This record gives sequence, C-alpha cells and structure tokens, in this order.
Amino acid sequence: MQLINIGFGNMVSAERIISIISPDSAPIKRIVQESKDSKMAIDATYGRRTRAVIIMDSGHVILSAVQPETIANRVDVPGDNDVDQN
Repeated sequence: MQLINIGFGNMVSAERIISIISPDSAPIKRIVQESKDSKMAIDATYGRRTRAVIIMDSGHVILSAVQPETIANRVDVPGDNDVDQN
C-alpha cells in the first residue's frame, strides 16, 4: 500500500484515490457541501484555504491545502520504477 502525503503529515492510500481536483468550480463546491452535510468530508487543511479536493473510492471527500498538481506528482505511477533508463 502506497501512502501519499496530502499536507501537514496527513496521508491517504494512493490505491483508493479516484480523483484529485481543484475546488473552484460550482459542481465541485456542491460535491464538497453535500459531503459535509452527509458527514463524508475530511478536512485536512488545518484552517487554510482548500486547494485540492480528493475523491476516494469509499465516497469520502478529502480537502487539502496542497495544490492538486503537487499531490498528483507525489503519486508514483505503477511500472515507472521498472523501466530501464539506460
């Protein structure tokens, strides 16, 4: 199991991530609000601005203060380590 740092020492399982998206659009704001209402939101921002919304396969929505690109770069793509770079 690979764990991904989503900021402030918080980790999520890379295998359980469905999507990493920016919170700026109205549909994503609705998803976040609905997840908060149904108690499925996990706020890992420590009071800072939400910069990434992570959708998990369990239906949980995780809010992170780290940019989506940064989180995506931390996810190791399977098979990349197996490629010979010579």
